[in-house]
Amino acid sequence: MDKHSHNVNVNDNLSHGIGIGSDNSDGEEYNSASDFEDLALDAAASTNHAGQKPSASIEVPDAIISPDPPIKFPLPVDSEFKAKRIALFSFAQPHMRSFHISWFSFFICFLSSFAAAPLLPVIRDNLNLRKEEIGQAGIASVCGSIASRLVMGFACDIVGPRYAGACAILLTAPAVFYMATVSTATGFILCRFFIGFSLATFVTCQFWMSSMFSSPIVGLATGITSGCGNLGGGAAQIIMPVLFDVLSNRSLFGASRFTAWRLSFFIPGTIQVLMGIIMLTSTRDTPLGNYRQLRKTGDRMKDSYVKVIINGAKNYRTWVLGMIYGFCFGVELTIDNVIAEYFYDKFQLTLFVAGVVASLFGLANFITRPFGGALSDFVAHRFGMRGRLWVLWILQTLCGVFCIILPRANGLGPAVVVLLIFAIFCEGAGGATTSVIPFISRRSLGIVSGISGAGGNVGAMLLQLLFFTNPSITMDTGLTSMGIMSMCCTLVVFTVYFPQWGGMLCGPSSKADVTEESYYGREWSSQEESMGMHHASMKFAHNSKGERGRRKTSPADGGEVLPSLTRVASYATPPHN
Repeated sequence: MDKHSHNVNVNDNLSHGIGIGSDNSDGEEYNSASDFEDLALDAAASTNHAGQKPSASIEVPDAIISPDPPIKFPLPVDSEFKAKRIALFSFAQPHMRSFHISWFSFFICFLSSFAAAPLLPVIRDNLNLRKEEIGQAGIASVCGSIASRLVMGFACDIVGPRYAGACAILLTAPAVFYMATVSTATGFILCRFFIGFSLATFVTCQFWMSSMFSSPIVGLATGITSGCGNLGGGAAQIIMPVLFDVLSNRSLFGASRFTAWRLSFFIPGTIQVLMGIIMLTSTRDTPLGNYRQLRKTGDRMKDSYVKVIINGAKNYRTWVLGMIYGFCFGVELTIDNVIAEYFYDKFQLTLFVAGVVASLFGLANFITRPFGGALSDFVAHRFGMRGRLWVLWILQTLCGVFCIILPRANGLGPAVVVLLIFAIFCEGAGGATTSVIPFISRRSLGIVSGISGAGGNVGAMLLQLLFFTNPSITMDTGLTSMGIMSMCCTLVVFTVYFPQWGGMLCGPSSKADVTEESYYGREWSSQEESMGMHHASMKFAHNSKGERGRRKTSPADGGEVLPSLTRVASYATPPHN
């Protein structure tokens, strides 16, 4: 542990982008000294949830000046060096570079996974696919990432999001290229299965943003990145038919219909390889550096694989959020698989027009996912975690309602309008879900993200299998049944309860020893605490006090921890990179 103090100037280069975020946007200068860390954390822990005054108020003196060069971040940061603003047009290291690379890598993986969906009318003729085989391929496309998302969560916790994400992208790219050679239904199903493994990059995206952005804006950050990534599903509905038309145009390339759809897969496959290389070579795992560097310098201790897995898996909230995500993101994945064929058959549209209409659902992610995350953050500012849970339940219930209405819209115009409203609530619920996940566990964030993310694919697999594979079930009946099931399964959100913040129907515990520090501290043993392994969790606990809501955190009622702590001790030095 470095015993020098360091000056962190967070005002540098804010002009690189439009800032979105919490307070301190004026770029206040933070002095940090590791010598004060334990004292600051002890003082933070001394404040209880009942609003008692802290036993100490610590402010690192301005007189402490580091002899080392200033450590400069382009954005204002909190005590964990997480950004407190989002500069959308900045590509600066470390926060915004990870932001943009994470969403675009997820985007291209999403596009590759659903590239076959808008071309199904051509592919089914070329490969003589039956309806049940098309349904099985749709199941395979989302089933492949169930295991990979679980593994990805573990990998993010242990080796970091950079290596984990790049491996998922590069190892699945060959399956995208191989799609051009398939000649049987079995080969087609297997290709979609292995390409689907790349959807595990959602976990990378979720984990990375939770590691890079502060609690008050984590919902917005995860909403924007996952929303932009999910655009790949909508973009595939336009891009793949356009590539098909260009390649089959006699005045351009002149390929036959059955050759053009195969050649079109080389574009997403090539981009996927490039993104894997870029992620591996130009990003950081954390604001402070890469996992390997931090372990060598002693700034990050190696955690126990078994304890990380057990800690995340034994928290019931992990599984509840996984189920909830299964019936918002799972619904979205199912719609991505069937909606182009639905409009093509029901309204007798051309392949291109059906693709354009179907793309609207996926492209809406650009607005709807961030909307869900931002709405969750906004309501949480006033009502805390309880507000986040209510937002999630309302959005997902309305998702089910409009899924039921969609097949009852008989004209093309009304059907498109209902589809767009459906997208707002379905994808907004996904953004609201990802804004809750980071607060379930600090130690096992990757495992929690992996299990909940896998829940989305389990839900999609189940929905596709139940309602869109059996030839005797019409598409209209399948959509109606899916909406009803989504509404019913969303009721489990009422069981989510955080002792320090409360749940939908119950307030927080009145016990004095129930605090954020006690909730996140219980993930560590006494021996691990004596080694200082819990320090990052304590900093996260301090930064998550906003989840009590405005009434619980105002200085007037004593809810704010260390009201005068404007400079927080830090124990690690970001590497110059």
